[in-house]
Amino acid sequence: MNFNAGHGYLLIGGLILVGAGLLVLSLIVNLRVAHSVRDDVRHREKLLEYYRNIFSQLGVILIGIGVSLFIFFFQQNYQDQRRRETELQQVLAKLAARIARGSAVAGSLGEFDELLDQGSPYVSPEIGGNNAAVSAQGAALARQVSQILLVERDVDVQGFDILNLSRDFESSFVVNELNPTLWFNLVRDESDIKYATTQIALDYKDLQDAIGGEPIEVAIANPEKARKIKQEVLDIFYDADLLRQRSRRFLARACWLFSNGRGFVKLAPVETIEADAKSHQEWIDRSKPVLTQMTSGSGDCFKLLQFGPAT
Repeated sequence: MNFNAGHGYLLIGGLILVGAGLLVLSLIVNLRVAHSVRDDVRHREKLLEYYRNIFSQLGVILIGIGVSLFIFFFQQNYQDQRRRETELQQVLAKLAARIARGSAVAGSLGEFDELLDQGSPYVSPEIGGNNAAVSAQGAALARQVSQILLVERDVDVQGFDILNLSRDFESSFVVNELNPTLWFNLVRDESDIKYATTQIALDYKDLQDAIGGEPIEVAIANPEKARKIKQEVLDIFYDADLLRQRSRRFLARACWLFSNGRGFVKLAPVETIEADAKSHQEWIDRSKPVLTQMTSGSGDCFKLLQFGPAT
């Protein structure tokens, strides 16, 4: 039984109240005993003494049980609070470590930003406009493929596995107290990050198969190969965009949680961080004013995202 629960208070209060009532009743009976002694009514005196002893003993026992339960629950509550504080400190330490390591990993996202946002912000494989990631053909596509292959060597997509807070939360009380919407979005983003990193590795393999070991310019000159190469490029861009969106939102959320210290378990979601956007640029534009007001470590939470082309 939890001392903080209403039933615990009622039980202890009830025991002490009943015990005190029995003691008061024993005092009243004791007055009757005195009258019986004065009136020399031996039979009634013995009977009243018996009742007095029963009431007083039961009263003392019930009060003793109530006090013992109070001490037990108080100690239990104190230990639970200490355990909670210890778990919270451990979760915050793990959160800080994941933010620091995640920020280092996020630095490589600039490689994808440079490719995805050439000309205009990337939206989707179907929406091109001035965005070179979608519309590039011929020689422009060949240059694009060469850049993509360079990014493959520069970006360790498996390093994004560090962006996993649910494993830290699941082993503590936090999972029971964190806002359900935050928890759902956190797990969803982790799942999408895992999916994106797995798919990007497969997409790169498919791109190499589509090129077929030929120089890029030669492969692009073949219309059938060019079509396959273009499709694989679009697949890479789609998964890279998913990775950068979910990774940066994950880091933004983690930084926001950490910036609130121990009180993060009681926070409600921030709409500008949690809401899905049509494009990554749109999410950046909406969340930047909020994230620049939050600090984690030596900088604000927006700088942590390291958004923009790699320098």
